[in-house]
Amino acid sequence: MSTLMDEEIKRWTAKRKTALVLEIIQGKTSVSEASRAYDLPPSEIEGWMEDGRKGMENALKANPQDVREQYERQLKELQEAYGEAMLELRARKKLQSLLGEDEK
Repeated sequence: MSTLMDEEIKRWTAKRKTALVLEIIQGKTSVSEASRAYDLPPSEIEGWMEDGRKGMENALKANPQDVREQYERQLKELQEAYGEAMLELRARKKLQSLLGEDEK
C-alpha cells in the first residue's frame, strides 16, 4: 500500500479515503485486503468507492453540480415529499372526523 497509508491511521480523512480508493481502482490492493489491513468493514470501503464514483460522475458531466447544490436540491425534494405526506395525513384525519370514524 502507498506511503500515505503506511503510518497508523487514527482518522480517515478524505485524502486518505481517496488514496485507498485509488489503490483499489488501480489494482494495487483489493477491498478485502484493505479491510483486513485497516480493520474496516468491507461495506464501509465499498461505500467510499460508491461515493467516489458518484463524485467522479458529477465532475465529468457537461454541467457539474457542486456538492452544496446537490444537497440543497435533495433537501428541497425531501421537504416537498414531507409536505405532501403531511397534507395527505391531515386530509385523512379530517375525512375520518367528518365520517365519525374513531382514530386508530
